[in-house]
Amino acid sequence: MTIRVACVGAGYFSQFHFGSWARMQDVEVVGACDRDMDRAAATGAPAFRDLGTMLDRTAPDLLDVILPPPAHAETVRAALAAGIKWIICQKPFCRDMDEARVIADEAAAAGATHVIHENFRFQPWYRAIKAEIASGTVGTVLNATFRLRPGDGQGPRAYLDRQPYFQHMERFLIHETAVHWIDTFQYLFGPVGSVYADLRRINPVIAGEDAGHVIFDHDSGVRALFDGNRLLDHAADNTRRTMGEALVEGTGGTLTLTGDGRVTRRAFGTGDVVEVLAADTWDGFGGDCVHALNSHVIAAMKGSGAVENSAHDYLSVIAIKDAIYRSAEAAQRIDITR
Repeated sequence: MTIRVACVGAGYFSQFHFGSWARMQDVEVVGACDRDMDRAAATGAPAFRDLGTMLDRTAPDLLDVILPPPAHAETVRAALAAGIKWIICQKPFCRDMDEARVIADEAAAAGATHVIHENFRFQPWYRAIKAEIASGTVGTVLNATFRLRPGDGQGPRAYLDRQPYFQHMERFLIHETAVHWIDTFQYLFGPVGSVYADLRRINPVIAGEDAGHVIFDHDSGVRALFDGNRLLDHAADNTRRTMGEALVEGTGGTLTLTGDGRVTRRAFGTGDVVEVLAADTWDGFGGDCVHALNSHVIAAMKGSGAVENSAHDYLSVIAIKDAIYRSAEAAQRIDITR
């Protein structure tokens, strides 16, 4: 069974999507759509400027939407109108909660499986941490910390070489970046009951916040801290590999994630360290998490289990993100409304 995939969007991040699809023997990329035909053609797939034309001529089984949030609603609706039953859509999903909920409902009503491409939970180190927690090797988890330190936010040229639109986002650190850990924390520790946030902008050339702290109170009893600062770095050959460092602390031990993608475990009361996951050797993005997510969706299309991160699932991430901004504005803890 060969699955026909069409992609819309040929910007910076699309290279990881096209690279992933090209490595799958049971997938054929039948079209690449972008307003810039040179960029679409550079993907190596048949190039289109108009989405409707591409969908009509290629009849894909799956549409991969690799576009920013303002384009999501219109693009998903075009896919549904064309009868496409499998859609992957980039994060952060849509422009706001109201739009995201409407689009998720429309996809469900059309019988489509609509997945948000939230890929950080598919990074191998978080899969390894999840397995350790599930196996009980660190006992009951009480605390977790992630220190975001990509080191790409200093100076007047911050982000311009890779994703220049970052400079103009009025909501940046949380809306664009920390959503990865909102989702990952829920994947690891379960639903979030409340948040407290303190956010700030350091680099004056950008419109939004680029540093801050967020405390997540999970229903499971875990308290997690996201400590983000895009101007600072961490010890890593590639600061974008993990984008920072993490600790997961339980009554029976501690898991540590370092900048090379290595996960170790130290038993409570000892200094002995055991390697849980070796350092990452993948030269591309995030431990090959884009490929892991895409492969997960293809497996689901073939009947191998349910998908993670459906559009309806992702609404909780948007709700938490919105609560974080309300918390920072009000300087108080905000309960999550489900």
